[in-house]
Amino acid sequence: MNDHARHKSQHDAIVPLRLDSLPDLPAPVSRPTYDRAQLTPGIVHIGLGNFHRAHQAWYLHRLMQAGEAMDWAIIGAGVRPYDETQRQKLAAQDYLTTLVELDPDSTSAEVIGPMIDYVPVQKGHDPLIQRMSQADIRIVALTVTEGGYYIDPVSKGFDAAHPDIQHDVADPDHPTTAFGAMVAALKQRRKQGTGPFTCLSCDNLQGNGAILRQTVVSLARLQDAELADWIDDTCSFPNSMVDCIVPATGPQEIELVQSLGIDDAAPVTHEGFRQWVIEDDFCAGRPDWDKVGATFTDHVHDYEAMKIRILNGGHQIVANLGEVLSVATIADCMADEKIRALFKRIAMHEIAPHLKPVSQMTPGAYVDLIERRFSNPRIVDTTRRVAFDGSSRHPGFVIPTIREGLAAGAPIDGLALAEAIWARMCEGTREDGSQIEPNDPYWSDLQDVARMAKSDPVIWIEQRQYFGDLADHARFSVAFSKWLHMIWADGVVAAIDGYLES
Repeated sequence: MNDHARHKSQHDAIVPLRLDSLPDLPAPVSRPTYDRAQLTPGIVHIGLGNFHRAHQAWYLHRLMQAGEAMDWAIIGAGVRPYDETQRQKLAAQDYLTTLVELDPDSTSAEVIGPMIDYVPVQKGHDPLIQRMSQADIRIVALTVTEGGYYIDPVSKGFDAAHPDIQHDVADPDHPTTAFGAMVAALKQRRKQGTGPFTCLSCDNLQGNGAILRQTVVSLARLQDAELADWIDDTCSFPNSMVDCIVPATGPQEIELVQSLGIDDAAPVTHEGFRQWVIEDDFCAGRPDWDKVGATFTDHVHDYEAMKIRILNGGHQIVANLGEVLSVATIADCMADEKIRALFKRIAMHEIAPHLKPVSQMTPGAYVDLIERRFSNPRIVDTTRRVAFDGSSRHPGFVIPTIREGLAAGAPIDGLALAEAIWARMCEGTREDGSQIEPNDPYWSDLQDVARMAKSDPVIWIEQRQYFGDLADHARFSVAFSKWLHMIWADGVVAAIDGYLES
């Protein structure tokens, strides 16, 4: 009998997830031991998806289980129309979430409850602005994806010309972006004498706090220079590194949580590994997350470089390849001997040498750790999900290592192959002839260039918004062109073989 069937037989009655039904949950399911009626808000989190609930919310839940941080409860928030659907799902279950940890040999579930409200999602974001302007909110945190910070792809500075930003400058009281809402709330707090809040990015960006500062302060400066100076001087923007593999929720995850005896409309599955490394720079106080496993340090950059280059960069290497070869999940990719060998060689020989050890973890040991985590067959993390938004993820996760390799005279052949595989994926068909559905905000443009690159590979790396001047570096340009020609002539597997045998 498999895990699902065993749980199903034990829990024929499925308990709807609500505060009043917590006592009725199956005995193995951990649940809040704290009195949620005693919780008061301290954090607004914008972009309240699966990752936040499996990661930042979990750390806060652990503190609350120990009787601490009761005045730091989370208010959820979103700025896109689809966030309202999520709000309604969570509101119907008293903002409780079932987290299901999937280890290779076991399944365990816990219900967490650190979120106590979710701001209605409305055009112009007035409810969000008003909530963030209240004195009890001392941290505004975000998970809005790597590509959501309005960074100019060429200069890496603030993209003041973006239509969303232009809207928020023209109508600052009815913004369209999360950052416009933050600026509007900070404007009210300054006027009221409420004081600043900490702006905490939890996205996979190196120097995410500095990038968030750039976005918020630059937008404010286009509206009111004095307000921008006040935000820059009084708000804090700690850099942080976050890590936990959290797949999207679909019918399979809904069925899984029901097999455990719980009716949760928005459950979250996750691996058994978490890491959160944060600069201790909070202008209005913070929970003691370090008591439950988070790390406060002045050396966040070293941690985030290792994680972003090996895990996030490795994800792009594996997922793009999986899409081209019709391999559905990251774990399935790692079960393929050649894909696994490609990841391991690139990570060990072309990425790890540029990284520093952290907290008794060497880059080589971290590669081994990521190899094991990627290989967990219980984590159904689709190659499509991981390959999404390559136009942000390759410049953020992979291309910086290529630059370091070129500067150091180090190997970059495997990374050039990884970029050629991305170009192959963006052509829009798999090797079995099936179509790859659009999977990037700039998919149409990428597809046009990828098709032209079939006969002239350099066209792909001449997209300077992603590659900068890399096309001018002969060592990279020659390697990239070699691999893309080989991929189109002989197939991806032949290219992998060529690299592994070199």
